[in-house]
Amino acid sequence: MIGDISPFGSKSPLIKPEQLRSWLIFEDEHLLVFNKPGWVVCHPSKNGPWSSLVGAVREAYNADKMHLIARLDRETSGLVLICRDKLRASALQQAFQNRNTQKTYIAFLEGELAEAQEVSRALTADDESDVHVKQQVATDGSGYKAQTTFIPLAHGGGYTLCEVHPHTGRKHQIRAHAQWMGHPIVADKIYGHDDSLYLEFAQSGLTERLLATLPMPRQALHAWKLHIHTEEIDLSFEAPLPEDMLLFMKEAMGLDEIPSRPLPAPQRRRRRRAENEE
Repeated sequence: MIGDISPFGSKSPLIKPEQLRSWLIFEDEHLLVFNKPGWVVCHPSKNGPWSSLVGAVREAYNADKMHLIARLDRETSGLVLICRDKLRASALQQAFQNRNTQKTYIAFLEGELAEAQEVSRALTADDESDVHVKQQVATDGSGYKAQTTFIPLAHGGGYTLCEVHPHTGRKHQIRAHAQWMGHPIVADKIYGHDDSLYLEFAQSGLTERLLATLPMPRQALHAWKLHIHTEEIDLSFEAPLPEDMLLFMKEAMGLDEIPSRPLPAPQRRRRRRAENEE
């Protein structure tokens, strides 16, 4: 087991004001940008305002309304944008809808992904799963178009450190495409090898079976970089890897930092033409 598991129960602890301040990486009169940990939900919940990122921001800034630009799953860490005013929020949301953004994630994948892969596979609901939010690659021509590029940066310990570029914004897109490739994201309870792990977690938190099965308490996916570019907006942000992913990268993969260049593509044998070929 890697790292402190205390925040990763079925119900996460309340956010402390000093924690919220430590996650803030950018602030101006319009926008707040946070590096969200992998145990924090984005949307307000029934457990009170300090149980979610948006709720905590409203409390901390004494604001009746804050506008969440793009959410992350609870167990996905990284960049979350929250807008103070409706006009700027609308412009930013439009930029996401029009794909005037470049999003880069860091993921740890199971196995060794040999070379960059571009997955262009539509997604649809997985009606055979007991997890009602689960998606799957559509095999019958249905579903919603989804495209993701996976670029391996390093291998270690039977895992791949991967840079990921989602070109569309479908639910669970990166996770479902990683599973379809045969390289699921490390510790993904839904898109790993047994989605009953998620049901067990939702009901009982981190049980002994989960602790023995999962190499990390939460899925190893992080929203790392974001560039937004329109005629009126040009913004770039980067969220450093959180401690749990840094620790896994070092202890499980033997890596001290994210490599700056992708792995070279494997060389393929080429047929030699006969010297006397006309």
